[in-house]
Amino acid sequence: MIEINHLTKQFGAFTAVDDLSFTVKPGEVLGFLGPNGAGKSTTMKMITGFLTPSSGSVKVCGHDVADEPVTAKRLMGYLPEGAPAYGDMTVKAFLEFIAQVRGLDSKTAQQRIQAVVEQVNLHAVLEKNIDTLSKGYGRRVGLAQAILHDPQILILDEPTDGLDPNQKHEVRKLISSMAQDKIIIVSTHILEEVEAVCSRAVVIADGKLLADDKPQALAAQSKYHNAVSLTISDQDAAAAAAGLKTLAGVAEVEVNAAGRITVLPQADAEIYAAVKAHAEQQSWALQELYVEQGRLDQVFRKITLGEELSVNQLGRAA
Repeated sequence: MIEINHLTKQFGAFTAVDDLSFTVKPGEVLGFLGPNGAGKSTTMKMITGFLTPSSGSVKVCGHDVADEPVTAKRLMGYLPEGAPAYGDMTVKAFLEFIAQVRGLDSKTAQQRIQAVVEQVNLHAVLEKNIDTLSKGYGRRVGLAQAILHDPQILILDEPTDGLDPNQKHEVRKLISSMAQDKIIIVSTHILEEVEAVCSRAVVIADGKLLADDKPQALAAQSKYHNAVSLTISDQDAAAAAAGLKTLAGVAEVEVNAAGRITVLPQADAEIYAAVKAHAEQQSWALQELYVEQGRLDQVFRKITLGEELSVNQLGRAA
């Protein structure tokens, strides 16, 4: 596993990472979340041995990154922020160079290059210089070099940055497929990515750990957890919302610009049946009606910015 113990990094008087401790076990995909400047990239650079901690330690599969850097780094694949590479090399030459650096023999190198080119779909640009590639292709080259030696541990800093929606989907599928037998840490600011591929999420801000739980458990802290959303045809949404506000167990009703109505429950209230019965009584033509699981973006703002507690938490606190 990865063991991070009281990790701290200071740059002069500025503390970028502040006494951070957590572990990551095999089979976990850890989403590493935080606002810009939270210390995510600095932490990942210390995990991979590119930065030396001011204090604290990182162990990778029992190997201390500071004491056994080469052994630890052999176990890891790292996609850094920006995916730096040698721009005057072709994609094929770059991957051959990385294979050589990783100590792969010629036969294994060719097998692994062929495999990663297939996995991240680089066939069209193999003979092109890296500095001529689009940002999306450059990111995919960075991912290819990270997985080339089939590492036990993957550290991915914004792996889908610059990719189009189809490319993002393919990379997320790849991460999910590799998660069975690897430890994967994904730093991202795209919350849908956490919900799509991560089994666990850690939230940091100002270098400090603020939350550590499954994405579903974090989303359940949202005021939208168990809220009921509906869209109705040919109705006055504002008037419909006023009627829904009178139902037992309803704390608040929101209407968005597209006419979707979201009915928020009071603490621990189940309101789906009441909302559905009211809609049928009013003979509304429903386009959609569903129960929300919670909104991770709202929880993220609450954790990192101290926004208001959810309705459910306010109820429990009282």
